[in-house]
Amino acid sequence: MKIGLYFGSFNPIHTGHLIIANYVAYNTDLDKVWLVVSPQNPLKPAGSLLNEHNRFHLVELAIKDEPKLRASNIEFSLPRPSFTIDTLTYLTEKFPTQEFTIIMGSDSFQNITRWRNYQQIIRNYPIYVYLRPGHEVTETHGARVEVLKAPMLDISSTDIRKWIQEGKSIRYLVPDNVAAYISENSYYR
Repeated sequence: MKIGLYFGSFNPIHTGHLIIANYVAYNTDLDKVWLVVSPQNPLKPAGSLLNEHNRFHLVELAIKDEPKLRASNIEFSLPRPSFTIDTLTYLTEKFPTQEFTIIMGSDSFQNITRWRNYQQIIRNYPIYVYLRPGHEVTETHGARVEVLKAPMLDISSTDIRKWIQEGKSIRYLVPDNVAAYISENSYYR
């Protein structure tokens, strides 16, 4: 089985994330896409992160009726901060019959040489890169890259958190069940 790993803080998950995950699941050779909730991204500040178990639950709510998408909390049991190479190594050992592919935006791909042991990543794992405005893929760094033109929405988790704090509606930015759960639990206030 071919599994795409879409890593993210998902703080919170939003429609933009879901469109990308769904597009990749149905427009590539992948059998499933796992949305891997990262407890802590080493390249991002941890201060504004909702608890990882709550973020994972929001991802589960968002994709509950989509058979090709799965929420993954695999990084919760790994050392922190989360480094992609450690997660990939662990998954490859735990699921030796699966073939893993990384899914990332072209903005992240431009920074891949800053990742821990990036040479091992690009040598051992294919990467599906979805184009983000202003971030063309001009250098592959020797990676097996497939560039995708997924539909893009200009939505950010940062803006969603800000709007929640300001008491503004986040309807249509996140699935209705996610918005309701965020509101019921007073997340991001």
